[in-house]
Amino acid sequence: MTGPHGATGTEQRLRGRVVTPAAVLPDGLVVLHGNRIAWVGPAAHWPHAVPPPSGRTLLPGLVDVHCHGGGGHGFTDVDGNGALAAARYHRDAGSTTVLASLVSAPAEVLLHQVGALAELVSAGELAGIHLEGPFLSPAHRGAHDLAALLPADPQLLESLLIRGGGAVRSTTLAPELPHSGDLVAVLRRYGVLPCLGHTGADAALATRWMQSVGTPLAVTHLFNAMPSWHHRGAGPVAACLAAAGRGEAVVELIADGVHLDDETVAAVFDLVGPRQIALVTDSTAAAGMPDGDHHLGSLQVSVVEGVARLSGTGSPGPLAGGTSRLLDVLRRTVRHAGVDLLAAVTAASATPATLLGLQDEVGALEPGRRADVLVVDERLHPVAVLRGGRQVAGSDPSPEEVAWRS
Repeated sequence: MTGPHGATGTEQRLRGRVVTPAAVLPDGLVVLHGNRIAWVGPAAHWPHAVPPPSGRTLLPGLVDVHCHGGGGHGFTDVDGNGALAAARYHRDAGSTTVLASLVSAPAEVLLHQVGALAELVSAGELAGIHLEGPFLSPAHRGAHDLAALLPADPQLLESLLIRGGGAVRSTTLAPELPHSGDLVAVLRRYGVLPCLGHTGADAALATRWMQSVGTPLAVTHLFNAMPSWHHRGAGPVAACLAAAGRGEAVVELIADGVHLDDETVAAVFDLVGPRQIALVTDSTAAAGMPDGDHHLGSLQVSVVEGVARLSGTGSPGPLAGGTSRLLDVLRRTVRHAGVDLLAAVTAASATPATLLGLQDEVGALEPGRRADVLVVDERLHPVAVLRGGRQVAGSDPSPEEVAWRS
């Protein structure tokens, strides 16, 4: 099924059910040349020898644009190998393109973290950095440290972007903050994606702000850390759904069964479609770890039955990020929310890749793109992961599979 660990100079032919951008091929073939995809199509159309049917499903490597860590490490753990370990935890679980999300922190801390993470971006371990704060609404801060939130400060934002040297790809802002338009101007000047989130803006303000920002534009974890949609006070949720429905915004969904109800996820897919949805994890260091005490930035987190909440804030405390991998979110979207496989895969790969401007490189099984392939079984559990043609996770190929590699 997959190539040997470290192999990049060989041709690999992977057969199975193949999820392409346009359709699911019941019996397809993906041909890799080195670190690129060379050919995708029905196995019967390939003019040369093909491997035997595998019973597996081939997905593009997943793209997570909102992820704080995993495997016991956060992306704030930059003074050792913690951030690298977090990146590889998600890579080995099928998220071959990941943004490292940072929570609100003092300016000097953020500058240090951005500089350190930029090195991992340059090394190809991360696709970029997402600044979730510190320019957020104190009333809707969620699991952010109140003391670390700041009023809009264009000079600080520009310093962070310069420190990142192009590594910062997205930033979450609350539109009701005075001078938030100045922050957007800085983001646009540096080609950084603005994200509406952690906000108490009403529908009218949210709509005006999004229209002034223009596209591309994202919404940080829709429904979470913002007022609910009430029929006499629509709030930002209605405005963001309307913008997504018009094709003017992409909304993140943490479809893990904790942050959002499965029926809510299904409804959003029906309303705006997968091209306007980015499935995300919002996962923290607690992802993949047993219940117990963990951290999110400077704050302590307690995980009980897989649900992370801030510690010491009453019972129950606010949700403090996710504990899932993006493949887990994708699986739940299909198996519990009832979303079509192609639509769910699109929202976990092609849409976020396009949002980041990476649509020619990752996000789909198409010739010319990087050879990122996620191999799953019939229940959408991982079997193997290839990134750039290299197998980074999963069992070694069988002798029969090796025989079909030229």
